[in-house]
Amino acid sequence: MRIVSGRLKGRHINPPKSFRARPTTDFAKESIFNIISNNFDFEGLKVLDLFAGTGSISYEFMSRGVEFTDSVEKDFHHWRFIQDTKQKLGLDNLNPIKGDAYKFIATCSKIYDLIFADPPYSMEGIEKLPELILNSQILSENGWFILEHSNKYDFSDYQHFKEKRIYGSVNFSIFEKKIR
Repeated sequence: MRIVSGRLKGRHINPPKSFRARPTTDFAKESIFNIISNNFDFEGLKVLDLFAGTGSISYEFMSRGVEFTDSVEKDFHHWRFIQDTKQKLGLDNLNPIKGDAYKFIATCSKIYDLIFADPPYSMEGIEKLPELILNSQILSENGWFILEHSNKYDFSDYQHFKEKRIYGSVNFSIFEKKIR
């Protein structure tokens, strides 16, 4: 796994072989970040990375110069890996949070410009995430929620759905919080 762009481009991140996380492929990561960069200026963005796993998405955001990234991961070993990688890469504005993503959403008082979620594909309740995020107060107006998921889900009928992108077995559904 590597960081594909920004000031840390080319840096390799090597989680232990025992990790159960499924990191987003470099190709899919580069593609979704191209879409984001065509719609947002990374500088000043406030980002939330839910179900952070290896932290791969958080490192990409940090490499591109966002203001800060809160990275929520429930598994202690994954959270510890993100903590250690933060230190190794000198990512002072990366905030690894050990906790349940659903509980975090329910209690969070911050507002983010962009929220990325990559839950385990087999996890129950994935279909509720767009509604949970978009009905909460944690996503700014005109902010995006990007959900990585398997091809078994179709969110095109959901309120605030913007578009879907498919890269091999990786599906991204993008939602934009427009106040109507």
